[in-house]
Amino acid sequence: MASPVQSKALPTIWEVPCALWSVISNILIQAYPRGKQGGRPRSCFRKIFDGIIYRMRTGAQWNRLPKEFGDDSTVHRWFQRWCKDGIMTKVWSVLATDCDELAGVFWEWQAADTRMGKARFGGDKIGRNPTDRGKAGAKISVLTDQKGGPLSVVTAGANVHDTKLLAETLDAIVLERPQPTTEEPQHLCLDKAYDNPTGHEAVEKRNYIPHIRRIGEEKFDEARNKTRPARRWVVERTLAWLSKCRAILVRYDKKSQNYLGLIQLACALLWFRRLCVFKRF
Repeated sequence: MASPVQSKALPTIWEVPCALWSVISNILIQAYPRGKQGGRPRSCFRKIFDGIIYRMRTGAQWNRLPKEFGDDSTVHRWFQRWCKDGIMTKVWSVLATDCDELAGVFWEWQAADTRMGKARFGGDKIGRNPTDRGKAGAKISVLTDQKGGPLSVVTAGANVHDTKLLAETLDAIVLERPQPTTEEPQHLCLDKAYDNPTGHEAVEKRNYIPHIRRIGEEKFDEARNKTRPARRWVVERTLAWLSKCRAILVRYDKKSQNYLGLIQLACALLWFRRLCVFKRF
């Protein structure tokens, strides 16, 4: 019988479901309380979120958003404000924490990896991509739990080495990480790029049991051993999931803060899908 996390929770999310909106609206109410005085009514935040999700998935220009989402300048303005105020991080954190309370975060085995992509219009936190003829590119560093749920993400230029992002990635977990114990240790799986003193130091300082493939080591064939749980490949799958969003696959945002906000929103949607299985919305 398939575990809850292995079951398909929802089809691709293009609009904010009611269960998700109840979480987001509570966060927005706390962040932007309305005063008693009058004034112009606010735009519909739910439609704005729908517009942001549409843009995240399609990579469309802001001024090409369908009219059903409202004024494109309003959508873009609120999106930038929410990224600046950490709203996307908060939504991600609340959903992941809800999963953790239902024992839906699997801490024992974690994995981290990076992905490079194009940065079409430049901006901050970009660099020369060594795999794309030195063109401007951006890098995403992600940490996941044993089932591929994203726990943290950071961005940098494509020319920044993976190891230099590891400590920042491990410190950017959006929910409270339980302390590893002898009875409940936490393992961290990494590829050969992290096999250096900086990588080993970052792992050991945070009380992980390192599993770093050695440079020059022959690839061990684990395909025949079906009883072993998932290891490092789950983070590669998560990066592939995120790359299905066009605005994440290719960075069109000049501000790295806005690009990170889109990634955080995509991570939040992944946790919402898992939460739906546990809560059966």
